[in-house]
Amino acid sequence: MTVETTAPAESGTVSSNPCVRMTGSGEPEQHIVAGGTDRPTAGRGQVVVEVEAAGVSYAEVQMLQHLHPFPPAFPFVPGYDLVGRITETGSGVTGFRVGDRVAAMPRQGAWQKYAAVPAKGLASVPEGMDAAVAVSLVTNGVTAYQMLHRLARSQPGDTVLVHGASGGVGTLVTQLAVHHGVRVIGTASPAKHAAVRALGAEPLDYRAPALVDAVRELAPNGVQAVFDHVGGRGLDDSWAMLADDGTLVSFDSSVAGYLPGQWFRPHVPALRRTVLRFFARLLRLTRRRQTMYYVKPGPDFHTDLAALYRLVDEGVLQPRIAGRHALDGAAGAVRALLEGSTVGKHVLIP
Repeated sequence: MTVETTAPAESGTVSSNPCVRMTGSGEPEQHIVAGGTDRPTAGRGQVVVEVEAAGVSYAEVQMLQHLHPFPPAFPFVPGYDLVGRITETGSGVTGFRVGDRVAAMPRQGAWQKYAAVPAKGLASVPEGMDAAVAVSLVTNGVTAYQMLHRLARSQPGDTVLVHGASGGVGTLVTQLAVHHGVRVIGTASPAKHAAVRALGAEPLDYRAPALVDAVRELAPNGVQAVFDHVGGRGLDDSWAMLADDGTLVSFDSSVAGYLPGQWFRPHVPALRRTVLRFFARLLRLTRRRQTMYYVKPGPDFHTDLAALYRLVDEGVLQPRIAGRHALDGAAGAVRALLEGSTVGKHVLIP
């Protein structure tokens, strides 16, 4: 299902840099506000990008619900990732020039027409690739690729379980795994089971009271990997689904940016449960292993994003775009993500 939304823009003069701000916690229609700001200039080591597409992620949902452990101070311009063209380069920038098409993962600030971002985190984007498709691979795609190939090291013939197989990350993990010869069991609501089957996976209802038993019926010896975006108490079930030498990968966005020794916010119970369960399982003597994953820039990021773009060019990977929204339709995009009624990635098109 594809959703396209628009909303009335704020009255007043036209800004040189249309943007969207998140003003507080609550309903998206109240606290995601279209407006404008000054067009940025490139500081040292920065470039200004004219944004072609910006991603909508669950991290923004958590910030809106006051559930993210390390949110920016309100008000701020959200937006985890973007694709666009460089319009200005600052001093000290090498390797990129005006006119280059690039991707960036600034973690905030992408929901605007022009964004200033550090040049050191930029990656090249192929000419001719749909901007929404390109941005869907920046955070979600690299997350999927690295969890499957770098953390779980899944091999052809393995069986894995993907929680949220209809989501922005889940659809990509599933496609990549199937292409690699891996059998996929994917959890989703029953309304999305047809979409999960179309990706090549075997769907299960994530709300089933005996989900562990259902997985064990399909994979009696357990699965070689579980990719878990829920965290908290659900990690216990994910652990129980593993084969004796399996790997549990938690990419619960409530632990995004967590660093050992850093205090986490006491009002985020899911984060506490996830971290405490993580360390409790580390104390067990078992061949099973677990890891927390958080996508970050670096050499592997650039290498893996380039690999994903090649897979799209080859027709192997077909990212699902759940909705293309104007900037002033950002509240509708977040609402659609909150309701969970669509398949794939929601994207803003300035």
